[in-house]
Amino acid sequence: MTDVQGATRIDAGRIRSAWEGRVSGCLLGKPLEVLSFQRGPRGVEEYLRVAGALPLRNYVPMVEGTPVASIGRDCCLGHIVRAEPDDDINYTVLALMLLEQRGIGLETADVARAWLRLLPAGSTWTAEREAYRTLLTHMAEQFVNGNAAGFDLAECSDNPFNEWIGAQIRADLYGWACPGQPSLAAALARHDASLSHRREGVHAAAFVAALAAAIPASGDVDAAMDRALEEIPGNSLTAAAVRFGRSIAGSPDAVPRLHQHYEGLSPVHAINNLALVVWAICSCGGDFSAAIGDAVSAGWDTDCNGATVGGLCGLMGMTIPDHWTRPWNGRIAVGLAGHSELRLDDLVDRTVVVARRLAS
Repeated sequence: MTDVQGATRIDAGRIRSAWEGRVSGCLLGKPLEVLSFQRGPRGVEEYLRVAGALPLRNYVPMVEGTPVASIGRDCCLGHIVRAEPDDDINYTVLALMLLEQRGIGLETADVARAWLRLLPAGSTWTAEREAYRTLLTHMAEQFVNGNAAGFDLAECSDNPFNEWIGAQIRADLYGWACPGQPSLAAALARHDASLSHRREGVHAAAFVAALAAAIPASGDVDAAMDRALEEIPGNSLTAAAVRFGRSIAGSPDAVPRLHQHYEGLSPVHAINNLALVVWAICSCGGDFSAAIGDAVSAGWDTDCNGATVGGLCGLMGMTIPDHWTRPWNGRIAVGLAGHSELRLDDLVDRTVVVARRLAS
């Protein structure tokens, strides 16, 4: 399907809510991430039950003597003063910078250069870290031997994690900046994702970006998902994950069915987490707190899923209660070279400018 340039009005309110939702969802899931990896979904559920926080509808309470207290204290209820640095938000800001610099001319090589210039290697994980390692190795070869001119960037995505969640968490802003243009959003996300990912890892990123772009131009989330599915192969595992997430929406046993269906898959794989994201969005009935709360309490990659669900639900126009945004008060800490803390208002304004430029 061909996108219609400029067909959807740039809505600064939607973009602001997308930022607010993504930051709040990430902050909600951040203190539970290590617990989820160490003890699985049952560990997350047990912690929240002990904390008196089920169903999860506010930030995570801190229980002393737990991994949450030792690692995630600054992200717990009553301790939050800003959104703490997280790779999910780093990549969203980096995508904004890339679009500011390159616009629709963005290529994978631009992403590689931005990583080397702005993204600390220590802030990368799994596929991104392997891709970064490959970039640094070839830079060293060029410096020492002067023989790296023939380096193929495709080598960076030749890694054992190239279908994991990393590219999916980098994709949201490409959709925010392209309302009504899901094909363009998906193409930009693929250029970004291809540096470190292949196959399902790239399809998942393209779907999330296309969904974000389709939401403002669609009558409801079902129509937006149908449109976004057109941007990925219908026989892909990613498309199957979207269909499965939609099929269990509203089911009382949805969470155990998710975990049974994807048993044995890494908790940071793209497709199981995407199915969870789709289920949470389709099940929340327009309740933002339920969407991010249920997405996080279901386990797996808690901060990534909270961020993606939060951003998409904000973009859908769901009301974001004040208790999610008030604690961090527009302060967004990042781990990018030359940047330590950014303001929400500034990020919203910059995103609106980029979206208008792309629409022209």
